Amino acid sequence: MTPDKNPAEEIRNEKPLFIALKSEYYAQFESGGKTTEYRLYGPRWNEQTCRIGRAVTLSNGYGTAHRMSRTISRFYKRDARAFGDIVQKAILDCYGTLDKPIAVIRMKK
Repeated sequence: MTPDKNPAEEIRNEKPLFIALKSEYYAQFESGGKTTEYRLYGPRWNEQTCRIGRAVTLSNGYGTAHRMSRTISRFYKRDARAFGDIVQKAILDCYGTLDKPIAVIRMKK
């Protein structure tokens, strides 16, 4: 961010954050049953890349046929062990460990 620019304007002009999803999670976002995505916290998923107000493109895999737009409404970092059983199981299935911090990305339409 440059000092002479409006932060809200920079977010609007920024390329949307791209999130590829497994089909089951894409369907949950599509139906409205899922509004939060969990990723390993790090260089790709952090406070700078997941700023509130940034546009998001959710994709069913990496193809272009099934995509939807959302906006980040909340972001925070959380220890994987602090989640309930269902989310912990999903984290273990995707990442194989609960020993790393998780980026919690909440989105709205």
